[in-house]
Amino acid sequence: MPFVPGDREEAALRAEDILAIQATGLARRMRAARAQALVIGLSGGLDSTLALLVSLEALKRLGLPKSALCALTLPGPGTSEKTLGLVGALAEVLGLALEHIDIGPAVTQHLADLGHDGVTPDVIFENAQARERTQILFNRANQLGGLVVGTGDLSELALGWCTFNADHMASYNVNGSVPKTLIADLVRAYAAQQHDEALGQALEAVLALPISPELIPGDDPQEVGQLTEAVLGPYEVHDFYLYYALRFGMGPEKLRFLARRAFADRYAPDALDEWLDRFFSRFHAMQFKRTTLPPGPKVGTVSLSPRGDWRMPDETTPSQR
Repeated sequence: MPFVPGDREEAALRAEDILAIQATGLARRMRAARAQALVIGLSGGLDSTLALLVSLEALKRLGLPKSALCALTLPGPGTSEKTLGLVGALAEVLGLALEHIDIGPAVTQHLADLGHDGVTPDVIFENAQARERTQILFNRANQLGGLVVGTGDLSELALGWCTFNADHMASYNVNGSVPKTLIADLVRAYAAQQHDEALGQALEAVLALPISPELIPGDDPQEVGQLTEAVLGPYEVHDFYLYYALRFGMGPEKLRFLARRAFADRYAPDALDEWLDRFFSRFHAMQFKRTTLPPGPKVGTVSLSPRGDWRMPDETTPSQR
């Protein structure tokens, strides 16, 4: 876990610094844009939860009320009852008004317009939901004279686990250089700083939720059905590859050597090799998404921002690494 300090006291201090960097960056962007509001879509997951907490801190720095934050939940065909409940509970404990817009009818109409059967869980079915949500968020921001707060994290950007011109886009992305393995630490640290038992319980419920884009319905509408790590592999392994590949320029053979020792008691060598191939394959194939990233704060030594940290052609392949 190279992104997460092993010493808990150091981890708490670093979390405080990162949250301050994120909130200050967002506050300065609001001031520069003369924005009067923030708009955020809440999924019930860790990324949007952290972005929500950062947004509240940014408003505090600007002396703006909580009412300047427009929080929306946008359930679609893949949304579970569990995540909807978590979003509602979190908004309530934070004292936020939560706007609920069901994207199901709009997605159904859009898929019908495309000649899609509206049922087959393919990439069209998934991306139609993601893009419908982004359209709503940006148009609401236009209504309010505000900014759309991005929620996607560094690990997702490295693997391209986002929909181009959908959750990949925002006015300002506060999580863009925060890896998935660090997100949970930041959320826990925020809860500890607030000394609020109800908030702590709401955040722990979010922390316990499986990682999922929730774009494909599961067998049980109450539970999360689509599991990200079942498709990609564990984020702790991908973050290991990401850190050492970008921070120290290590190639696949050295990463394979190190990963087999670092995770010897957790994962089989063949599985680690498969995830390593997937990491490099997706990292190269998905550069086009990183080329057009929205701005956001840099919070660590590893960043994929095209403006100053990572410049790479969109057309490379793993064989050219």
